[in-house]
Amino acid sequence: MQREEFIATVSSKLKLIRTEYGITQEVMSEMLGISKKTLVETEKGRRELSWTETIALATVFDKSEVLQGIAGGDSVDIIHALAFEERNVKYPSTMGGKVWWRTVEEREGLKVQQNVVTNHYRLLDKEDHRLISSFKREEIDEYADSLRRSK
Repeated sequence: MQREEFIATVSSKLKLIRTEYGITQEVMSEMLGISKKTLVETEKGRRELSWTETIALATVFDKSEVLQGIAGGDSVDIIHALAFEERNVKYPSTMGGKVWWRTVEEREGLKVQQNVVTNHYRLLDKEDHRLISSFKREEIDEYADSLRRSK
């Protein structure tokens, strides 16, 4: 999937994503940082979202089943794939939680950490690459368990 195709597909499903979350046009436009007029025009097919607006939507509504269906899973993964496409970049390792994180569990090469300021969690692999972040520890644990089962 190319960037333009992703933007067009997401733009065409904007209203469906909004109704999936049960929010008004006004609320969604505020959440995305766009005007209500821009949202309405996009929902009516008169314009497409910009790349920046698409990134905001995919990030804010990353649990959307509609978006997951478009992306074939985590919508942020496709954002990364499209953003880094044909660019030779190396995803940096985290600092391993030396400053803002406390390790709450370490097992089978995976490390669960909690942010000391915001209290959200993240899961790191043995090289300290972030695999998932969430405010729900259960979500982190489920993801870690799925990785362990797939070994």
